[in-house]
Amino acid sequence: MKTVTKSFFGVKALDQVNFNLQKGEVHALLGENGAGKSTLMKMIAGIHEPDEGEMILRGQPVRMTSPSVSQQHGISIIHQELNLNPYMSVAENIFIGREPHRLGFVDFAKMESESVKLLEQLGLEISPKAKVSTLSIGEQQIIEIIKALSLQAEILIMDEPTAVLTERESEKLFALIHQLKRQGVAIIYISHRLNELKLFCDRMTVLRDGKHVITREFGGITEREIANLMVGRELKDLYPAKPSRFGPEMLRVEGLTSEPHFREISFQLRKGEILGFAGLIGAGRTELASAIFGGKPVHAGKVYYQGQEVKVTSPIRAVRYGFGFATEDRKQTGLLLEMSVAHNMTLPSLNKISRFGFIRRKAEQEVVREKIGELGIKVNQMEHPVKHLSGGNQQKVVLAKWLVAETELFFLDEPTRGIDVGAKSEIYSLISKLAQQGKGVIVISSELPELLGMCNRIIVLHQGRVTGELHHSEASEHAIMALAAGV
Repeated sequence: MKTVTKSFFGVKALDQVNFNLQKGEVHALLGENGAGKSTLMKMIAGIHEPDEGEMILRGQPVRMTSPSVSQQHGISIIHQELNLNPYMSVAENIFIGREPHRLGFVDFAKMESESVKLLEQLGLEISPKAKVSTLSIGEQQIIEIIKALSLQAEILIMDEPTAVLTERESEKLFALIHQLKRQGVAIIYISHRLNELKLFCDRMTVLRDGKHVITREFGGITEREIANLMVGRELKDLYPAKPSRFGPEMLRVEGLTSEPHFREISFQLRKGEILGFAGLIGAGRTELASAIFGGKPVHAGKVYYQGQEVKVTSPIRAVRYGFGFATEDRKQTGLLLEMSVAHNMTLPSLNKISRFGFIRRKAEQEVVREKIGELGIKVNQMEHPVKHLSGGNQQKVVLAKWLVAETELFFLDEPTRGIDVGAKSEIYSLISKLAQQGKGVIVISSELPELLGMCNRIIVLHQGRVTGELHHSEASEHAIMALAAGV
């Protein structure tokens, strides 16, 4: 990529950027959300065309005018956002547009047998006939990876491939990356998990604010130095001090059951405390939060809030009690992407900014402007659709939505998924601030360092049951993983 420039709505996403990739290397592309990484990759994949600059492939200038042209040149991309059809089968999603035919009809038997071979590469025991809508987000991400691998590309772009994978699934992916390197496949790897890059990356390029900062060999550089290059300043400690002063009990759950997701879950949370939930995909962590929030049916057990038993039969009632739920998939269930930043932020609080059934625009703008400043959300205009914000800024809008609603009890499911280290630091500080204000915070995360760095206690689930509870003073990655595996 030679001096490529790309603008959206008059804002330069990329400004005179150079990037090169060699055969058989894994090249890490790094930068904060909004630095231009995804825009650069979408140019290579034929989704966007540059306003200026050119692309040289195998020594020849090329124009990637569409994704199909990019695929014809041997380029495949694994998107951060899932691009699967939930109502089609696993096999149909993998081979969509490239279905094998026999006697003029789609050869489903061959398509399914080929899918099984691909699934076995990552050790995934999923039926090729299963509807994608029945799979977990982690399993869907693996199908996205397999779909890209099925193209047998010479250049593979991986955009946050491990964001929703468990440790074991990630290890299988890393082994596959080493195998692809040996086969001469060139890989561009985008990730905010800096600790995983040293396992297989050869070189790294850092972008900041749409500009090229540095390209260098990956060896001999620390995670702190990489983070500083990404944010353009010295980054202080990632995790703030844990809360140490707690108020009375805020939430108590006794024997909660929601079949088939989880059974007989009991725990309590005090005001000002940050409680973590760990477990492998399918352990029931998300379903537990959803049930307490009124999103899933409860078959047994009781929930006590502020000392009183409550029946939270719907999310609407949960919001009225003062509950807020930042879901694990902000694009599907956390935000309405086509709506404006302002409308997303005030959606659960329309009664606070309305009169006689009409929204008072001035009142809405005042509260939104206040939260944009408080959380440092980077947005040109609050009336712009939220889909145009970077992942980190979208997540801040999700949190701002619950702050506007004057939430007292926060459920934060994967609160920093797909977010750069700078935005992570800001969100961790916000979570700590909420606890200091006496709010109750429950954090569900697949990132063990996140739970260890933020939480006072960590409850571990395995196959829908509690296998242990760890105080932060005794918690470790090894101890959490042992409990998560049912040991």
